[in-house]
Amino acid sequence: MTFTIPWLEWANLMIRWLHLAAGIAWIGTSFYFIWLDLSLRSRNGLAQGALGESWSVHGGGFYHVQKYTVAPQEMPAELHWFKYEAYFTWLSGFSLLVVIYYFGATSYLIDPARADLTPTAAIAASLGFLIGSWLIYEALCRSPIGRSTLALAVSVFLLILVSAFMLTQIFSDRAAFLHVGALIGTIMSANVFVVIIPNQKKVVADLVAGRTPDPALGAQAKQRSLHNNYLTLPVLLLMVSAHYPMLFSGGIQWGWLVIAFIVVAGGVIRHFFNTHHAGGRGKALAWQWPVAVLLAIGLIIFIASRGPALSDAKISDSRALEIITTHCAGCHAAEPKNPAFTAPPGGIVLDSLNAVRRHSERVMAQSVTSQAMPPGNASGMTDSERAELGQWLRLQR
Repeated sequence: MTFTIPWLEWANLMIRWLHLAAGIAWIGTSFYFIWLDLSLRSRNGLAQGALGESWSVHGGGFYHVQKYTVAPQEMPAELHWFKYEAYFTWLSGFSLLVVIYYFGATSYLIDPARADLTPTAAIAASLGFLIGSWLIYEALCRSPIGRSTLALAVSVFLLILVSAFMLTQIFSDRAAFLHVGALIGTIMSANVFVVIIPNQKKVVADLVAGRTPDPALGAQAKQRSLHNNYLTLPVLLLMVSAHYPMLFSGGIQWGWLVIAFIVVAGGVIRHFFNTHHAGGRGKALAWQWPVAVLLAIGLIIFIASRGPALSDAKISDSRALEIITTHCAGCHAAEPKNPAFTAPPGGIVLDSLNAVRRHSERVMAQSVTSQAMPPGNASGMTDSERAELGQWLRLQR
């Protein structure tokens, strides 16, 4: 008996599992420690150098935590570090990028209608965005702009927006949205690797040597940790955006604006929780959710208004089947002809009009309201063909 093992698909699955587990652990610790920091309350009788304390209950027991302004008077016997969650999240995420988008560059990364890149050039551009965006972010934080919370927030937002615009001009929609999430994730991971952990190690080294640690080290690490906290919700949605192709309806013209909605809405929601954890009440909490809801409604209306113009002509069944056969059946077949797939994506086989009708909503989302399919538009599906297929699908409902 002979058999073939689809190694890339197994690598995709196992790395994705690791990525999810590590990401959940990292986000969990990030959210917890930001909550803990904001929940601290000062009182008389705290240990020397302690900034505040927090009491909590979980799992049937009470926890009492104190935070020191810089560091305790002496090194504790046991010290717990939180860093590998961030490292493994980035390493597994980048590995997924390699497995899916680099090995499958012609299918997932490149859109010849936007930029007719070779796989090597596309991969180089991808790496350039990840590294370049982090370098610019780091320069902003270390410049005078970094001393103003508002100026830095606006600058980082503009950095993400400019990157989003450029990415949507050269990559497929799916790849562009994913790359914005990846470059934000790179910034977040680099904050841990380049600033937060090294600063903490310097403080520990000073304690062991009997020196007084520099308070600026803790302040810088806290700033980067807070940045990571506000960027978490946008990066999560951008990372799963491939499953929601309606987000791509803005296409090359307006895809960057959809990303702007996502970044702002995520930041506003996170601000609500941070304000609440810090003890804010009343007016301090009155505006975030209304603004987030308005942003979400605005995004939905905006995407709907970007929908494709459908054909006015009556599209015959034979014409619809011709379009499906030409542009969809190469992947969505019992035995796909596209070498990127060993099985039909999503288990969907489009070998008849009845099958297309059963999956009409998904076909409409992937190939009409967005251009997510066919991957990389390898078959050269035209806008007029999408309009024709959309008109036929609309009449099947």
